[in-house]
Amino acid sequence: MSILVTRPAPEGNQLVERLRLTGRQAWHLPLIEFLPGRQLSECTSCLATLNDDDIVITISGRALTYLGPFMLAQPRSWPRHINYLAIGKSSALALHHYCQQPVEFPEINLSENLIDLPCLEHISGKTCLILRGNGGRELLGETLQSRGAKVRYFECYQRVALNYHGPEQAFHWRQKGISTIIVTSGEMLNLLYELVPAVDRNEWLLHCRLIVVSERLATIATDFGWRDIIVADGADNDALLRALR
Repeated sequence: MSILVTRPAPEGNQLVERLRLTGRQAWHLPLIEFLPGRQLSECTSCLATLNDDDIVITISGRALTYLGPFMLAQPRSWPRHINYLAIGKSSALALHHYCQQPVEFPEINLSENLIDLPCLEHISGKTCLILRGNGGRELLGETLQSRGAKVRYFECYQRVALNYHGPEQAFHWRQKGISTIIVTSGEMLNLLYELVPAVDRNEWLLHCRLIVVSERLATIATDFGWRDIIVADGADNDALLRALR
C-alpha cells in the first residue's frame, strides 16, 4: 500500500513520518497552507464587546495557534464570565491553555455534535463568537442564528491553496503506485479532484482507496465517483492511523 497524505503541515508531515515508521510507503502532498488571519489585530476589542454568558466557540485548534500567542502579547486577557466551547478535545485543550477557563466540547469532533451540546439549546439573545479560518461551513452559525443567537465570525487564520501542475503531479503519483489517499476536509477534496486531469481521474484517482474524516466527506467523495471510501473515527492522526489498519 502506497499512501498519499494531503493534509497540511505540520500534521501531514507528522503522519507521513509515523506511517513510514510502521513500514508503509507514504508521501506528503499538502494542498493548502496556513497564514495569520486578517482580523488578529482586532481580537482584544472584539472579545471586550462580549457580555456575561456570551459564548466563544473554536472550531479548529489551529485558530488558537495564531490567536493564542497574539493574545498573550496584549494587555487585556480573555474574559472570565463567558462560556467557552470547542469542536473537539484537542481544540478544547488549546483554548483552555490560553483562556484558563473551563471549555466544553462534544465527544465526537463534528459540528453536528457540537450543536447538540445542552449549553447551546437556549441561547436566544446571546452573542456567539466563532473562532475559525477564512470561510468554511456555515452549519454551526446558521443553526445558532435559528435559535436566536447573534453570530459573529472571527478570522484567526487563512487557508491558502497551493498551486501544482496537475498532469505532472498525476504522473508522479501514479509512478509511485499511490493506491490510498488521505483527505481531511471538503476544500482539499475539491482541490484534489480539480488538480488531477480527467483521464487520470478515471484511470487512477477514483480507483484509489480514500480515507476521510466524516460521513459528510464520504458523501461528497461518492458524488465525485469514489467507491472505496473509509471514514476514520476522528480527524487527528491517531484516528487516521486506526483507519489504515
